[in-house]
Amino acid sequence: MEVALRLARRALGTAWPNPAVGCVLVRDGRIVGRGWTQPGGRPHAETEAIRRAGKAARGADAYVTLEPCSHIGKTPPCAEAVIDAGIARVVIAIEDPDPRVSGKGTAWLRSAGIEVVEGVCADEAAEINAGYLLRRTQGRPLFTLKLASSLDGRIATAAGDSRWITGAPARAVAHRLRADHDAVIVGINTALTDDSALTCRLPGLEARSPVRVVLDSTARLPTGAAMASTAADVPTWLLTTAAAPADRVAALEALGVRVMRVEANADGRPAPAAVAAAFGEEGITRVLIEGGGAVAGAFLAAKLVDRVAWFHAPRVVGADGVPAAAALGVETVEAAPGFVLTGTRAIAGDLLSTFRLGD
Repeated sequence: MEVALRLARRALGTAWPNPAVGCVLVRDGRIVGRGWTQPGGRPHAETEAIRRAGKAARGADAYVTLEPCSHIGKTPPCAEAVIDAGIARVVIAIEDPDPRVSGKGTAWLRSAGIEVVEGVCADEAAEINAGYLLRRTQGRPLFTLKLASSLDGRIATAAGDSRWITGAPARAVAHRLRADHDAVIVGINTALTDDSALTCRLPGLEARSPVRVVLDSTARLPTGAAMASTAADVPTWLLTTAAAPADRVAALEALGVRVMRVEANADGRPAPAAVAAAFGEEGITRVLIEGGGAVAGAFLAAKLVDRVAWFHAPRVVGADGVPAAAALGVETVEAAPGFVLTGTRAIAGDLLSTFRLGD
């Protein structure tokens, strides 16, 4: 199952709207087939593992990180494929909460005389597919807030200089985070200031660039901006509000930018809850929030940040610098969003700390 979990991680960022699933077939003490969810969500992991195993699949044990599907979608049911392949036993990490599947896949397997074992490495499998599970149960994706700041939590100097707070090795790790997410978000001010392409530029992973998303209440993104001018090559979405002028929207759409209007907050900016719902409807399961402080603050205040990846550089900028998160309106320490440390890692001279939302 640990091998299957590693395979599942390969599909993160490419499998949406489907879950990232890994499958390993074992026969006579050796692995005869491996599979993971392919880009776009198909073929599924089980089908891929069976294809690779060929005739060796008959009589094998299948280790799969999520319950095999039992409904007909764009591909035939995996449960049926498992039965047809003659697999003898299926070991499953977690049940699929999709109401079209939930419990039906395992029931189908058992009715065919296949032994089914459930709950092996369940916590690890649930963490890998936390975004998919959230989308199925709450209608929204998993949000990871990525921050790169000084030791005192500043993302830029008072003059606006932010390049580069962290070193090249830390920035490479940040690019890997992009590759593992379905979408990456920035606010319009960050898009205007940095004009970043927001792509994954690691060698060999260029095709893993996520959907680029700009939160822009009045469609101010210039048509010459990096994300707008390359929208035909890498998807760019603009989430805006009713206040966006029609001519600005039309100009961006002509370049291939997908524009979606969502409900606005009292301050006129796209409401985080509406943004989350829009992502859920589109099948997005994992979102990386990259900036800036206003967007970070808005999602923290809305209690929509599930994970934090915080890169700290060994510098102190001072109170006149730009804070990593805008004001949250928190009056007591107890009322502040709480997170649990899940890991620390030194990256050259910088430090990466990761957190999950507290219980």
